[in-house]
Amino acid sequence: MSDPHPGRPQRGTGKPATPSADRRTLFQKLVELVSPGPDSRDELMESLADAEQRELIAPESRMMLEGVIRMADMSAGDVMVAAPHMDLLDIDAPSDDLLHGVIATGHSRFPVYEGQRDNVIGILMAKDLLKLQRSPDLSLRTLLRPAVFVPESKGLNELLRDFRSNRNHLAIVIDEFGKTAGLITIEDVLEEIVGEIEDEFDDKDAESDIYTLADGSQRVAGDADITAVNEAFAVNLPHDAFDSIGGLIAHELGRVPRRGETVEVGGLLFSVMLTRGGAVRWFKATRAPEVLPGVESS
Repeated sequence: MSDPHPGRPQRGTGKPATPSADRRTLFQKLVELVSPGPDSRDELMESLADAEQRELIAPESRMMLEGVIRMADMSAGDVMVAAPHMDLLDIDAPSDDLLHGVIATGHSRFPVYEGQRDNVIGILMAKDLLKLQRSPDLSLRTLLRPAVFVPESKGLNELLRDFRSNRNHLAIVIDEFGKTAGLITIEDVLEEIVGEIEDEFDDKDAESDIYTLADGSQRVAGDADITAVNEAFAVNLPHDAFDSIGGLIAHELGRVPRRGETVEVGGLLFSVMLTRGGAVRWFKATRAPEVLPGVESS
């Protein structure tokens, strides 16, 4: 009796291919796809672009796939907020100061230090401060959760797996000498894949791209029109060659600034508060301190 499901002939032999041979060939292709070299990775990117153009995948799908490919080569040190720009809380600070710091920054989790900023002793959930309001005699130390420490070299793929398995949302990044290098959150990692994640910090329905913060500084959207920035600060930044303040700042710096960096442009200091998908989402803008004639700035 003949085979009711004959295999396809092998090229050049006329013999049917065995199922195991087909599976092996498919496996080899998958290995090449998942672990491509530099040349094949570029080809994979081109294939994704071609698939989107032929409407085989949606633009959002292409973006996510490219994010996964890029993330394979990234480490915690590439995405972290550098230590000098971390928002931390002092374990010995009065509760009113702690509450002010939480409101001013708008984070949900804060590293807490004792003595020196480099000495992180735990993580405080912002919502746990409500317990201090109800019980002023409660020790802040009892509210702290263990801090998770990871090396700068830790890959984002592995870090995301750890975040998921341990149910942590924030980790302290340490350098090769064991010093605090920065911090990274699960949102930072996910945004390398899916792009911008809108939350309560991102007001899409607001009428203006410029907001006044609790400390009197201004929060400026990266895509804010330069004319609006000029009007808000009474300055005269060039607006003919650039569509947004983010574009102007990237031009002045020679690259897109990273989170925590500060750039001076036209008498204003722009500190990067939030980045999304390789672009700046929010700046914190203040006026640069004036230097008196004959006085050098330190």
